[in-house]
Amino acid sequence: MTDTPSPIPQGYWQDAKGSLVPISKIKEIDKDRTKTVIGLCEAAKEESARLFAFKAVAMQSVADFVGRSLNDYGAKLGRDKGNVTLTTFDGRFKLIRQMQENISFDERLQAAKALIDECIQSWSKGSNAHIKVLINDAFQVDSAGKISIGRVLGLRKHKIDDAKWLSAMDAISDSIMVCSVKPHIRFYERDESGAYVPISLDVAGV
Repeated sequence: MTDTPSPIPQGYWQDAKGSLVPISKIKEIDKDRTKTVIGLCEAAKEESARLFAFKAVAMQSVADFVGRSLNDYGAKLGRDKGNVTLTTFDGRFKLIRQMQENISFDERLQAAKALIDECIQSWSKGSNAHIKVLINDAFQVDSAGKISIGRVLGLRKHKIDDAKWLSAMDAISDSIMVCSVKPHIRFYERDESGAYVPISLDVAGV
């Protein structure tokens, strides 16, 4: 059970350390700064909530349109997770919906690594030197202790006629797990040169 914070007594402000400070002891510039920041942050929270609601409406509108478009052909869409680009008739506006999958590997990646290690040991010295470097790089962990998903998956593009290698590639494919799917939607307007310029919904990009 979470304890309810004690109310701040009248005539006091609480500082960042949790200490109560009499308002009379606080400098006017500190009061002014605090009120300015609170006002802007509260306004930012309201804008963030509006953007969240707008994104939900936009994603649903795109999904509804895709459904109507497919219905013209008598097709029914199952789980709506595909990437879609929609453009206006005159080409002025464009939007892109992307469904970004967050993937990771389960324990079968360890089986793949063991099989690959056996491949390296069985290959004669000096042969496949380039692929050995790629393999070592693929299984290196970063500062957070994570393996590069892109480099590991990149091993599958190498055509190596070795039974253990092929089994290792199967193990990599089988070890892939989709942890989550994050939807993104981006909007663009074509400028005078014909290039599509993003319509920024990020305060830093406005």
